[in-house]
Amino acid sequence: MNEVISTGHSIETARHRTAWIEAGPQQGPLMIFLHGWPAIGLVWRQQIEHFAARGWRCVAPDMRGYGGSSRPDFTAAYAIPEFVADMVELHDALGGTPALWVGHDWGSPVAWSMASHHADRCAGVINLCVPYVARGFALPTMLPLIDRDLYAEERYPVGQWDYWLFYREHFTRAAKDFEADTAATLALLYQRRPKRAPDVPAFTAGIRAQNGWFGAARRAPATPRENVLLGQDDFDTLVAAFTETGFAGANAWYMNDVANLAYAARAPNFGRIALPSMFIHASNDAVCDTTTSRLAEPMREDCERLTEVTIDGGHNIMLEQPLDVCRAIDEWMRAEWLGA
Repeated sequence: MNEVISTGHSIETARHRTAWIEAGPQQGPLMIFLHGWPAIGLVWRQQIEHFAARGWRCVAPDMRGYGGSSRPDFTAAYAIPEFVADMVELHDALGGTPALWVGHDWGSPVAWSMASHHADRCAGVINLCVPYVARGFALPTMLPLIDRDLYAEERYPVGQWDYWLFYREHFTRAAKDFEADTAATLALLYQRRPKRAPDVPAFTAGIRAQNGWFGAARRAPATPRENVLLGQDDFDTLVAAFTETGFAGANAWYMNDVANLAYAARAPNFGRIALPSMFIHASNDAVCDTTTSRLAEPMREDCERLTEVTIDGGHNIMLEQPLDVCRAIDEWMRAEWLGA
């Protein structure tokens, strides 16, 4: 039986408003799900329902710049130390007992940072697709990990992360192109991907060369509804959220390498994480390719109690293979003696 997800929760401090959804017993142990780009907390629906039914108090905030949370209008507000401060405020509002932090995409560096900077607030940390980089999740730390057999430096100087630079060079235009047809943009980004060929670069490696995500069209092409990973109601909610907020706040997460590197350098114990840690690889993730590239190597050096699991699917693995993700987390919890 599915747990009922309640909406309309929020906390507002002098610095920020965080909105969230939740399910599960109020007195249950905390499990906090952090979404990535571009999303809202609702993308975790299937994991929330699964773990709430097992006694966890499951909370999924809209991260800064998204959904019902506040959206500052300057890019410096979208640095990892700001996101972590948001989560500390949320955690305090939820009672402050050690939580399991679960992240995906850009939510992962925030969850990893909770573990590295605020270990006392964590029972453990679980991340999907974006591995831990103790030196900081930023372009300078990613470049040495690029697969140069696939991304020749003379043609792909920043490899699959080319879109990162496009946002910096054309910040306003990038958001406007996504907003030209919000529903089509989100359908494209949340579609089920075909099996990737190992010798074909990720689409994101050529964003600047083709003058944006959609080239001369300046708007997303249509995606068949049957290819979209979200159910109709949740997809409609996602579209409504981005119709209201636009994409500027979401894209601003890519604008703060200097601040993010400096913050990582301040972590205790050189950023080493001693907590129980789990990482879920998605075998068909072309951008965050952790199965055939060196992207996950630093994580193995800096997480002392790391468990790795590979699931067959694409970047939005929690939507594409929700049962496999839940099952893998269940097994890890049992092995680590973590449970409701």
